[in-house]
Amino acid sequence: MTDKLLTYDPILLALFGTLFTWFMTAAGSFMVIFFKTINKKVLNAMLGFAAGVMIAASFWSLLAPALDMAEANGQTPWVPAVVGFLLGGAFLLLIDNILPHLHLGLPTEKAEGIKTSWQRSVLLVSAITLHNIPEGFAVGVAFGALSHNPGIGTLSGAMVLAFGIGLQNFPEGAAVSIPLRREGMSRWKAFNYGQMSGVVEPIAGVLGALLVLKITPLLPYALAFAAGAMIFVVVEELIPESQRGNETDWSSIGAMLGFATMMLLDVALG
Repeated sequence: MTDKLLTYDPILLALFGTLFTWFMTAAGSFMVIFFKTINKKVLNAMLGFAAGVMIAASFWSLLAPALDMAEANGQTPWVPAVVGFLLGGAFLLLIDNILPHLHLGLPTEKAEGIKTSWQRSVLLVSAITLHNIPEGFAVGVAFGALSHNPGIGTLSGAMVLAFGIGLQNFPEGAAVSIPLRREGMSRWKAFNYGQMSGVVEPIAGVLGALLVLKITPLLPYALAFAAGAMIFVVVEELIPESQRGNETDWSSIGAMLGFATMMLLDVALG
C-alpha cells in the first residue's frame, strides 16, 4: 500500500480535496435558489456547527499529527506545535486587519480592515473568504504530508479532513448567500457571490501542499500553523456571529454536534 501511495501526486490530491470543499460551499450557496430567508435558530446552529468542526479538526487532524511528526523527527514536540499555532493566529490577525470585510448582521459602517468603498455584498463575501483561507491551507498541508509519510493513515486522515471541512462549508455557503438574497440581491447573483467565497480554498490548498513538499522540516510547523489560523477564525468570527440574538443555545448545540461529528470522523476513519 505504501509503494502504491507513492505514485500519487500530493499536490494533485490537495487540489482535488479543496475542489471538493469549494463544491460544498457552492452547494450550500445554491440553497438561496429555494430560500430567501433563513431562520435565526437555524443560522446560529449552522455557524456553531462550523465552529465545532473547525475546533475538532484543529486538534485531531492538525495539532496531534504535528506533535507526532515532530517527535518522530527528533524535535522537541511542543516547539513546532506552539510556534506554528501562534504564527497561524498572528497571520490571520494581520489579514483580519488588512482585508476589508463585514460580519453577518452588522451595519456597513462596522466593516473591518482597511477602509474601502466596496459594496456591502462584497464585504460580506470577503468575510467568508477569510474563513476559507486557513481551511484550504490545512487540507493542502494534510495531503502534502503524504510526500514524507506516504501511508494509508496519512491519506485517510487528509481525506477525512477534506470531508469535514467540506461538511461545514455547506452551511457556511448558505449563511452568506441567503442573507445577500434577503438584502435584495437576485438569486443567481447571491449564489455566485456565495460560491466565489470558496474559490480561495483550492489556491490555498495547492500552496500548502507545495510548501511542505519543498521544505520538509516545516511540516509540523505548517500543520500547527493551519490549526492556529483556524482557531483564530473560530474565536474571532464564527463564535461571535453564532452568538448574536436570543438563540444562543442553538449555536452551542451546533458547536457540540460539529465537534462530535469531526471527532468521530477523524478517530473512526482517520
